[in-house]
Amino acid sequence: MTASAVAAPVPAPLAELHARFQALLPRVELHARVFFRQVRCPDRKQDAINETVALAWQWFVRLTEQGKDASQFPSALADFAARRVHSGRRLCGQEKANDVLSPAAQRRRGFTVSPLPQGSSLLGNVFDEALADNTVTPVPDQVIFRLDWPAWLRTRTNRDRRIIGDMALSERTHVLARKFGISPGRVSQLRQEYHADWEQFCSDPTAIEEQIRA
Repeated sequence: MTASAVAAPVPAPLAELHARFQALLPRVELHARVFFRQVRCPDRKQDAINETVALAWQWFVRLTEQGKDASQFPSALADFAARRVHSGRRLCGQEKANDVLSPAAQRRRGFTVSPLPQGSSLLGNVFDEALADNTVTPVPDQVIFRLDWPAWLRTRTNRDRRIIGDMALSERTHVLARKFGISPGRVSQLRQEYHADWEQFCSDPTAIEEQIRA
């Protein structure tokens, strides 16, 4: 018999593990309630608390199997479990990074999801116009765009105008990169630069007037 075999911890009976964890459970639940106090939805808050307890139990059993007593640091155990849940990890896997209903994805990408209004007042609601089946741009907006767009294009180089024209035709990034001899990353940068410049141009009435007079 080797020395490592003699030193190996003996697994505790399941009933004993349950009893020891039950003594820590109030501390774990209280920490989770405080940690997730900003979650408004009571169902989501309770789910987060339950996931925290489940992870704490899993880690408690693993630490016991390694010969460590997790009851000596209950606050740290609860905090690590709550932070893991907050980051999108669960006892049975991890939330999908591209799931719009995932709280972790919403925090990471900076957006929120809310239900549609159940009804409308006499003045309508904020979604009425967005949900209307109308693809025709209002005439005033058409006129403004037809004046501003050529004026803005005149502020760019000939090469920029060619790239912008192809982007307006929804050419793919790799096609633009090959056509203009630049990297796909540079194409993405140019999209952002053009967009920022266009937004700045439209927000500066003086610049627009000068371009129209020119």
